[in-house]
Amino acid sequence: MRVVIAGSSGLIGTALVSHLRETGHDVLRLVRRTPAAPDERGWDPPAGHVDDGTFDGVDAVINLGGVGIADRPWTGARRQEIRDSRIVPTEVLAAAVARYGVPAFLSGSATGFYGDTGGVAVDETAPHGRGFLAEVCADWEAATAAARDAGARVVPLRTGLVLSPAGGLLGLLRPLFKAFLGGRLGPGTQYMPWVSLDDEVGGIRFALETPSITGPVNLVGPTPATNAEVTKALAAAVGRPTSIPVPAVVIKTVLGSMGEEMLLFGQRVVPAALESSGYQFRHHAVGEALSAAVGS
Repeated sequence: MRVVIAGSSGLIGTALVSHLRETGHDVLRLVRRTPAAPDERGWDPPAGHVDDGTFDGVDAVINLGGVGIADRPWTGARRQEIRDSRIVPTEVLAAAVARYGVPAFLSGSATGFYGDTGGVAVDETAPHGRGFLAEVCADWEAATAAARDAGARVVPLRTGLVLSPAGGLLGLLRPLFKAFLGGRLGPGTQYMPWVSLDDEVGGIRFALETPSITGPVNLVGPTPATNAEVTKALAAAVGRPTSIPVPAVVIKTVLGSMGEEMLLFGQRVVPAALESSGYQFRHHAVGEALSAAVGS
């Protein structure tokens, strides 16, 4: 297939481009500068511009763009940047998919869509929850409307917490455990919707290649795990003991609503769409995914 990817330089995008090419797909990368390689095409989302010819003969568009969620405090300006960096580019790409008749549009979203679900298991049929991230994800998915209205197969990719040696959740937690400072967060009973990088890119490729998949897809591991279970598994993977737990009140005081939504909200998300369609997970449990990510 000929695939256009936005957000190809990020953690997931870099791995996905490599994986798709290894499996025989032709990938074009959208860049926000003057193209410098044969596989690059320029675009300017705020201006609504994409280079002429970008979508000629294209079978699918994959949208993975957006500024980081956890790398800066959620000031008013940062919240707006998080929204704009996702919704505006998605609207531009959805309009292009509709205009040029691209058959499929796989567009980024996140398990933050569900808000705090506690211990209740939720699949793709669950409504969006409360909180800043839930609202952003709902609007992010709604921004694909032009493509859907034009008859394209639209697949919102609700990504969980990616476990990768190159960054993601491990980029934040691994240094703490190495320094003997890693402990469970808050009560530890809140579910963390983990996914290995292998299954993140594998799941996206599977959704790309499976025409029967339409609508949202939860990109999470098949066995939900609590924060306490993730903490224990990471400690074992890096060969360090768990440290003193970090109280919820400390997380809320230091990080505010960002800490509450990202570290204390529980999301017991299950990958129903992938499992019912026959996807075979590479990593079934968080322990094996973490061991693979840290090379232990």
